[in-house]
Amino acid sequence: MLLSILDRWDEQRAVQGEKVKAPETFHLGVEEAFPDGDHNIDLDGFYRRAEMAVSDPSYYSLPDAYAPQFEYDNGWLSFASSVQTGIPENNRVVAKVNQARSSRRALLVFHHWNASSRQSLLEGYFRRRGLTVIEVAMPYHFERGRPGAAHADFMLSANLGRTLQSVRQATLDGRSIIQWLKGRGFEGISVLGMSLGSWVAGLVAAHDPDVSKASLFLTADSLADMVWSGRATHAIRKGLEPAMSLTDLRKAWRPCDLGAYVQRLSRSDLDLQVVLARRDKVVRPDLTRRFVRDLKQAGADLTLKELPCGHYSLALPPFSLMAGISLQQFFER
Repeated sequence: MLLSILDRWDEQRAVQGEKVKAPETFHLGVEEAFPDGDHNIDLDGFYRRAEMAVSDPSYYSLPDAYAPQFEYDNGWLSFASSVQTGIPENNRVVAKVNQARSSRRALLVFHHWNASSRQSLLEGYFRRRGLTVIEVAMPYHFERGRPGAAHADFMLSANLGRTLQSVRQATLDGRSIIQWLKGRGFEGISVLGMSLGSWVAGLVAAHDPDVSKASLFLTADSLADMVWSGRATHAIRKGLEPAMSLTDLRKAWRPCDLGAYVQRLSRSDLDLQVVLARRDKVVRPDLTRRFVRDLKQAGADLTLKELPCGHYSLALPPFSLMAGISLQQFFER
């Protein structure tokens, strides 16, 4: 009975979210994904460029000439993103900083897709335990929202290149904040990502050696598989399906596939936690387990926490409490 109630609650949340999602149209978006080089390429050319980006260390590295002017005032950090887009509001990063009094440890939090509020309870909880918590506004969310948009449709969509650009922008924004933290004397830096934010947190951890702990909630390896099979992304799949298959989408979005960076995530000085919801219809558990298997085979220092709930019902008690205790234990380990 309880499980059927949870499933209904999750489905109601999914239906509510679909109401603001307009039908998607497929776009290649070469210029957004790969601003340098030839933009006159077809799908096969896009796939080749995507595979090259996976092995290109500069793709997720901050440009040498990038020197942001960080502005910090009354708990808010802002600066110009290293990735500039056609939406001015999105080009300035905004992060809420909850400063712990004495500790030099910090936690960067990357929220879920279409988040409508920040995690004030989580921020306060970990700040009281000595972690300075920085919640980053991901591209096209909160203060960075696209004017007139009903949801963060430019962050994740049937525009192949713009989705890659948004994930890359979010990752580089996170790396910029880590630079700011290091300049202020922080040493123990952790990342926490939820759903789509877990892909960003994972990419930051994979490419930034200053991250010592990464907790990935409701995550998987392939963003393409998540979008193709997930309950929250039907509109995106409908836009993609006339132009490509799942196999094609995997190749196109290879640069934001955490599975492509398993070796980086398995480095000896990185602790990983993965939180899985067994009844998740958005990030399906079989995708998470596949990712966990590959990480363990690569020798990752990984803790897996499974909860008997769905994607949205993770926010309900007692599951939220169980997840919070697990997260606290991970960070205090």
